[in-house]
Amino acid sequence: MSIYVNVPVADVERSKRFFTALGWRLEEGMTSEHGAAFVIDEGQILMVAEREFYKSMIKSGKTLGDPARVAMVAIAFDLPSRAAVDELVARAEAAGATLDAADDYGFMYQRGFDDPDGNHFEPFWADPAGPVD
Repeated sequence: MSIYVNVPVADVERSKRFFTALGWRLEEGMTSEHGAAFVIDEGQILMVAEREFYKSMIKSGKTLGDPARVAMVAIAFDLPSRAAVDELVARAEAAGATLDAADDYGFMYQRGFDDPDGNHFEPFWADPAGPVD
């Protein structure tokens, strides 16, 4: 099974620069002037869509929120180590992300960052053994 996460953006070209700077692969076959797709990992695809185009896909009548002003969703995904989390967040910061402080629970370590549009991402590492009591 694959998961496709869709987020609104103001500038598709800016998003392409940002997410490729993270090391995520641009999927050219799913990219146009209205949006772009990035392969985060096997079966994990991030889709960005220009705000007006994104609005046209909303069939429920709901209003599109502004992720720069309203907490909408946290896109969390696991990485193989604490170091991998820190490396990704360092690339995000260099590309212009806004960072959150790290949360270290011993068995789980996570960092958070917002892309230039305010969409929130939370890469984390979790010890497969789980918490120790």
